[in-house]
Amino acid sequence: MTQPTTPQANDQSPTTPRIHWASSGGFILAAAGSAVGLGNIWKFPYITGVYGGGAFVLVYLGCVLAVGLPLMIAELMIGRRAQENPVGAFQKLHYRGSPWQITGWLGVASGFVILSFYSVIAGWALAYVFESLSGFSGAAADIQAQFDALAGSAPRSAFWHTVFMALTIGIVMGGVRDGIERWVKILMPGLLAILGGLMIYGLFFTDGGSQAIGFLFQPDFSKLSAEGILSALGHAFFTLSLGMGAMITYGSYMNRDSHIVRDAITISLLDTVIALLAGIVIFSLVFSYGLEPNVGPGLIFHTLPVLFAETGPWVSVPFFVLLTFAALSSTISLLEVVVSYFVDERGWNRKAATLVMGAVIYVLGLLSAIAVLKVPFRGSEQGFLDILDYISTNYMLPIGGLLTCLFSAWIIKDQVRREEFGSAGLAYKAFVWTLRLITPVAVLIIILHGLNLLPFVE
Repeated sequence: MTQPTTPQANDQSPTTPRIHWASSGGFILAAAGSAVGLGNIWKFPYITGVYGGGAFVLVYLGCVLAVGLPLMIAELMIGRRAQENPVGAFQKLHYRGSPWQITGWLGVASGFVILSFYSVIAGWALAYVFESLSGFSGAAADIQAQFDALAGSAPRSAFWHTVFMALTIGIVMGGVRDGIERWVKILMPGLLAILGGLMIYGLFFTDGGSQAIGFLFQPDFSKLSAEGILSALGHAFFTLSLGMGAMITYGSYMNRDSHIVRDAITISLLDTVIALLAGIVIFSLVFSYGLEPNVGPGLIFHTLPVLFAETGPWVSVPFFVLLTFAALSSTISLLEVVVSYFVDERGWNRKAATLVMGAVIYVLGLLSAIAVLKVPFRGSEQGFLDILDYISTNYMLPIGGLLTCLFSAWIIKDQVRREEFGSAGLAYKAFVWTLRLITPVAVLIIILHGLNLLPFVE
């Protein structure tokens, strides 16, 4: 008699052959590359500046431990156990047609939507590599106007979006080992080398190095507000590529002998260290020229180019190459989430899935590249980039993360969870307790905060 498809039957380890990472190091670099992106090099420094420095960093580190790390472990567990894309994974670990598959669908949709506008921003970073070659000069207002001219020009934004999407598609088309893993072994060491060099420059060749260290690592809780705590919580969730199916997809390529907890800790540590190093680099420059650290989102494309006019292209070019590498390591994971669905569930070959879906995402991204194209949204006229960013950040990712957390904590059988975790001791019990009580509450707070539904936050 054929065994029926039941949750119990599907809890067994998969036997279907699947391409795996060639090495544990390759997986860690790929997953860390997915986590390390514009959020580390751009967003973390500017929100740290806005919310007071060291106290914000300390709260952020606590949030990574309480929210980011447990959820990353959960996503990797789901992916490795199922050996499937996000949609197939939730069905395989529950049952075919399970309503939990909506969590996987959110992941695939998130990868699709986020990549469309993320590629536009990444294209600006790539454009600034070439802008830096000729050096920044003139008054501050003129230098800042260069970025406004780039972002406001549909043809220029579309061109760099095209180049960046072509790079992303080309890498993903190569496959898990020959494409993604091969390139992250170039991108991530390159990123670390550039970041290390810039950090040495900031610490030893500028006047702001010691001030940057003090700002980042000496907590002053009088500068920390409720809004800052919630921002730290939200960034700890988003910086690790959670809720978008990337870690489930990358986890599905893990070998059975890999150690999920150890690898998740390593990935989280790499992500956090890179964010802190980026903060040292940026704040060393900011303080050396007597600027305030709380300049906000314009820090990378408005403020730093003014400083680069003083340092010259030998600092600005490596910085924007660093930003481009970080962005590219993230975009390939976003496209892989979408591609893996069509390969696993629809039976497409990788080349067709990558080209077709890459092209569709590219076309959607053109709407974000046209800055002058605005539509009514939430009471005002907004561009597609801002709209898609708002929808993915406030709805798709946190809801997907919350559902993943609940599925991992309450739906997956305890035996399966223990096997994937690698032990049943105190660490495992703490993990389950955190996943059931602390992490879902924290993610729910992120959702409410994003929707402006927390009455104690102005």
